Amino acid sequence: MPVSRRGLLAGTAAVATTAATAGHAFAAPAAASAPPVSGAKIGPNDARYQDLVLRGQNRRFVAKPDYVRVIQSAADAVAAVQEAVRSGKRIAVRGGGHCFEDFVDHGDVEVLLDLSTYDEVTWDPKYRAFSIGAGATLETVYKELFYNWGVTVPGGGCLSVGVGGHFCGGGYGPLSRKYGSVVDHLYGVEVVVVDARGRARSVLATRNNAHRDLWWAHTGGGGGNFGVVTRYLMRSAGAAGRTPAESLPKAPAALRSSLLLYDWKSTTQASFLRTVRNWFDFFEQHNTADSPYATLYAPFVLTHSSAGQYLLSTQLDAAVPNAAELMTAFNAAMTAGVDPKPQLIDVGEGPFLHTTMERSIAETPSPGRGKYKAGYLKKGYTDEQVLAMYRGLTDTSYNGPVSSILLVPYGGKVNTVAPDATAAAQRDVVAKMVLTAAWSDAAEDDQHVAWTRKVYADLYRDTGGAPVPNAVNAGSYINYPDVDLADPAYNRSGVPWHDLYYLGNYPRLQQIKAKWDPRNVFRHNLSIEPR
Repeated sequence: MPVSRRGLLAGTAAVATTAATAGHAFAAPAAASAPPVSGAKIGPNDARYQDLVLRGQNRRFVAKPDYVRVIQSAADAVAAVQEAVRSGKRIAVRGGGHCFEDFVDHGDVEVLLDLSTYDEVTWDPKYRAFSIGAGATLETVYKELFYNWGVTVPGGGCLSVGVGGHFCGGGYGPLSRKYGSVVDHLYGVEVVVVDARGRARSVLATRNNAHRDLWWAHTGGGGGNFGVVTRYLMRSAGAAGRTPAESLPKAPAALRSSLLLYDWKSTTQASFLRTVRNWFDFFEQHNTADSPYATLYAPFVLTHSSAGQYLLSTQLDAAVPNAAELMTAFNAAMTAGVDPKPQLIDVGEGPFLHTTMERSIAETPSPGRGKYKAGYLKKGYTDEQVLAMYRGLTDTSYNGPVSSILLVPYGGKVNTVAPDATAAAQRDVVAKMVLTAAWSDAAEDDQHVAWTRKVYADLYRDTGGAPVPNAVNAGSYINYPDVDLADPAYNRSGVPWHDLYYLGNYPRLQQIKAKWDPRNVFRHNLSIEPR
């Protein structure tokens, strides 16, 4: 059953080979004119301009750049960046268009680089890894990897999300408890950077070449910080890359799925507390990579009571031994002690990719407006925090039928990696929480943003209105950015925003930022500060 995102949340081989040579870079010489960009400048009078600038999925923010460049190769990106730097223009990069904040659609952005057509997925024999253009969407990646080689990556459930930001921010999804974060399968990244002299060049950094620090920064550092990512090289850690089929996780053949539908009219405070506690308890008890439930993914979509219902959507690899019995036991655990019981819908078994697409977070044809807040959890929220969720979701002064609190199971294989092995530091977690307000009318902005702030402040009132790391909380997720965490009016904890997102990895990220982007060309409202 698709869930609206509003309710939840191709270069040539020659260019690639030149740009990818270990220890070397494709560059525009500082003293010479930049090589021409293959596509023309697309300005406000061009018929394509509005379509390109309106690709963002959060209409609270719409940029009005001087022009847009459509990037289709690493050489294009080098030339476009060089041109902008020499002109002193601020750059932003768009792939899928799903940034929650104004990092791309900001009033100061003068040049927008659109990578959405640079989306080729191939096997690169030189690096024995899959090469994925940074403009590819998850749907494109899943289809190409599965249909051609029978493999996949543990990426997200919204198939229209672009890999450009998703991968480097520490992307995750339905298979992460079994296979880890996407960055645990990132072998290399091709990035256009700008040095201290203002020279743009393309560097390919891998986990084992001379530019390993730049690779590491893209294993959770987030987009828009170090340069323009033009492609990713994907090969699982520990895989030799002898053949494509051995280089990434094998995709399941089929998925078994079910739904539990809950009625707000019959939900009391006590039954809500028991329902959410059942969910937390289960994933705390089954949070290892070798658990028979490692492939179980059950996001709990707790929509506001004005929607009438909320639901638990579950999937499990159908090939797991006793899959049907495991699913039955899970649903029984979810409904234990809950009265009245929710409606159980056994969706049955279906082919992997078909079922993945059916269950995906559907793209909204007409993007709306949204505000998002998030947090990592080491264990389930306290009873008082769950009751704060209940208060927010049953607030009768607020009408938000597509606003929600989403609980997402995480951990498992993710937790087997050291927190400093990648920039994604949260490696001792059990779940993520995403608080979403969604609406369409700009005149309603204040009331919806105020609701998210009120609920979040109540949820984290014992830690200064932020998910300060402690026995329960583990900070937040940079791919769900929230500029309020940098504002002391809302984050009263005294813990800076960057420590919430990066924990102890921030100083290292600052050093890498200073090395690879010393002029701070690539920046936004939550970008890493050079050290």
